Amino acid sequence: MGKIDKTAFKLIQKNKKAFFNYEIIEDLECGISLAGTEVKSIRQGKVSFGDSYITVDDKGLLLVGLTIQPYTFGNLYNHDPKRNRRLLAHKMEIKHLRRKVDERGFTLVPTEIYLRGNLVKLKVALCRGKNVHDKKETIKERDQNRAMRRELKELQYR
Repeated sequence: MGKIDKTAFKLIQKNKKAFFNYEIIEDLECGISLAGTEVKSIRQGKVSFGDSYITVDDKGLLLVGLTIQPYTFGNLYNHDPKRNRRLLAHKMEIKHLRRKVDERGFTLVPTEIYLRGNLVKLKVALCRGKNVHDKKETIKERDQNRAMRRELKELQYR
């Protein structure tokens, strides 16, 4: 058998809504405690962030609201799609995040789910909510970039 490349990175899904609604302050990579059919379903890309968020309790980090659709070929022991999942992080990282969330009113939001080697990883972001005018500015900036790319493309084909 060949060795598994632990540096291999495959993005499964990105939470675009989080980047629009929040200002990202800090990132952290965590593992997720999953059942076997959940891993197979994630590998097929059947994940939905929706309005998922992360809470910090006395046992650690808890992922709430992430939907992983049941595995197609699973049997009656298939997983519950909306169950809360435990995140795997070091104790000092959890303490650091708890302090930030409690003191400064930040929010913990999942931003990416990906495979690193054969392990499922989740990127957790420490975020601050954006104001309405910040969101409008983001939309304006995105439209300007799109127009600029369109102009460059037209100049290329002349």
